[in-house]
Amino acid sequence: MIRSGGTSLALTALVLALAALLPLAGSPYWQSIGISIAMFAVLTTSWALFSGPTHYISLATAAFFGVGSYTTGMGIELLPYWCLPPIAGVLGAAMAALVGLATLRLSGVYFVIFTLGLAELVRQIIIWFQNFSGQKGLYVLTKITEAQIYWQLLGLAALVYLAGWAIGRSRLGFALRIIGDDEQVARHSGINTARAKVALFMISGAAAAVVGAILAPRYVYIEPATAFTPMLSFQVVIMALLGGTGRLWGPVVGVIPFTFLWEAISSSFPNQTTLLLGVCFLVIVYVLPRGFVGLIEAVRRRVAAREGVA
Repeated sequence: MIRSGGTSLALTALVLALAALLPLAGSPYWQSIGISIAMFAVLTTSWALFSGPTHYISLATAAFFGVGSYTTGMGIELLPYWCLPPIAGVLGAAMAALVGLATLRLSGVYFVIFTLGLAELVRQIIIWFQNFSGQKGLYVLTKITEAQIYWQLLGLAALVYLAGWAIGRSRLGFALRIIGDDEQVARHSGINTARAKVALFMISGAAAAVVGAILAPRYVYIEPATAFTPMLSFQVVIMALLGGTGRLWGPVVGVIPFTFLWEAISSSFPNQTTLLLGVCFLVIVYVLPRGFVGLIEAVRRRVAAREGVA
């Protein structure tokens, strides 16, 4: 289960306060990088809240993200923008509940395949609907600025982190630690493992949907191919694994370096991004199986062991 202490919470609050000043620097480049980091911070942390303790690798992030984007795209002419991200969160949570109840009995590669196919299923449904209505995509025209998008994502990141901190100290967190060690033991101990997993999956789905809703105005024009791209799901998994899911702050540690790395890859090798993403995944799995968090903790244990011997 993801763990975090009070010191970590205070440090996170300080980092978020400093990060909120980024738009005031006036640099479009760094503001764009900041939006990417804030977006992936929310997506990886919410992903790790579910996949970290349960060890279920979900590739459904793109499905929830796309639902959120289309919530804003389809609702912007009907409702004020500020109503749409909460609606997207409710839709994402409802979708996650339905999918979770139907699929969380699966395990291993079966669950991975199903969640990967979920984004494609929703994308095909939207393509069919748009062809039926004669649309190809949606324009999202608002007065929302890049700075406002960044601050919204930063606020959402704080909420997700706080939710993870609270879960880690709740009965749900205790149940999840047992589930992570041995689900059979948890089940025999009277823990409703299905309900616990669905609850976390709903939080993950809601957060990803809200991120999609917030970012829709930035894209201006959204279509199924971009809103439901599988690349997003794989990026989230890679970043979370790079940082490590053993600590609440772990995924963010993977987000920051990988964002800069991906920026360099996208600009230098635009036609090989998928190949290089796969290479990054293999390198992380074999070189850092527990991420930076595991590496840091291993170093700490070695230092403590040496001091104990001395």
